[in-house]
Amino acid sequence: MTSSTGAAHEPPEGLTPRPAAAAPADRALLEEARRLTPDAIALRRALHRVPELGLDLPATQRLVLEALDGLGLEIRTGRALSSVTAVLTGADDGPTILLRSDMDALPVVEDTGLPFTSRAAGLMHACGHDAHMAMLVGAARLLAGRRDTLAGNVVFMFQPGEEGEHGARYMIEEGVLEASGARADAAFALHVHPNLPAGAVRLRSGPQMAASDRFRVVVRGRGGHASAPHTTCDPVPVACEIVLALQTMVTRSVAADDSAVLSVTRLTAGTAAGVIPDTAELGGTLRTLSEQTRRRLHEALARVAQGVAAAHGTTAEATVTPGYPVTVNDVAFTDLVLSTVTDVLGPEAVARQPAPLMTAEDFSYVLRAVPGALAFVGACSPGRDPHEAPSLHSARLDLDEDVIPAGIACEAAVALAFLAGHTPEDAP
Repeated sequence: MTSSTGAAHEPPEGLTPRPAAAAPADRALLEEARRLTPDAIALRRALHRVPELGLDLPATQRLVLEALDGLGLEIRTGRALSSVTAVLTGADDGPTILLRSDMDALPVVEDTGLPFTSRAAGLMHACGHDAHMAMLVGAARLLAGRRDTLAGNVVFMFQPGEEGEHGARYMIEEGVLEASGARADAAFALHVHPNLPAGAVRLRSGPQMAASDRFRVVVRGRGGHASAPHTTCDPVPVACEIVLALQTMVTRSVAADDSAVLSVTRLTAGTAAGVIPDTAELGGTLRTLSEQTRRRLHEALARVAQGVAAAHGTTAEATVTPGYPVTVNDVAFTDLVLSTVTDVLGPEAVARQPAPLMTAEDFSYVLRAVPGALAFVGACSPGRDPHEAPSLHSARLDLDEDVIPAGIACEAAVALAFLAGHTPEDAP
């Protein structure tokens, strides 16, 4: 879960239920998923021991390929990254749904004390991607056992580089959406969340997660001796004033019901206590929930930085590096997920997420291309208060592995429900 360049597109058209067949999802699917739990947990722990960063994940890819072996799937690996794409072809023609898991870890020193702790120095599966892979492999096993009843196809997308490396965009460029021979009609992903009760599923239609962009501002002045600041053009107080001005910019240019978060996370200047530097630099992230607000704040950030700098006789160069787009859940597909997961886990486990999260996800690239949704499944470890449990990206992240069969069943059930009676709305 994170911060990619890509052409801006409007959100995809929605899904319309075909009134014919009823979805075959029920509690029996969960019982079958529970029988897969020992193997799924063993896979999750094996993956947890060998975390890898970015787009090149050879050990992770090998474990995923071994776990999929024997399921009768058409499997291909990536060219520019260590991805795995597996296609399950049903007995009859029909639509195609894509299910995704991310694969990469984070540069975090693990501090959990777990018996299967990371063996890679300075690396950790601190965002739950190890659990995601175990869930998706389990879903592939459930669905492969039902191929004779399927009308359509399922594409299993195992994707490196979610943590800021744009892995989903690379896989789209390499054809993952067309892996079944026809473009995917829908897409679904689950993401564990340690600050939700174990087994709770939350999602919402519309913006589910924010766009995340990085910015950098370099203030250029004229340095000199710290004893005589009047003979210099000190960039340090200018940089500090820009920090405050950027906070005001957000609160005074974005409507209260259109969230945006600007965080300055780095401010650097100087090399010695007695020297006023020539430059000062600040940087951070900007998170927004609409493309219109995103573009407007990109422009405003540069204008404010340059204006404040000019008022003090310095200059400022502002650079914004676009990150992941807004993750937008399709309205009708969200309803399908809510209904299907309620059948599987019970109504007490499922609810609409009240507001978007300001974190970011590169599954957003997939959802800009085809209708679908990303949902969160609670994985707070036993005995902890979800509000106080270590969060995603924490060195102390510890997930409740009992949610793995729930995730397996939910992913399989959503695929079955879609193939049983849902197709994309005809394009205008």
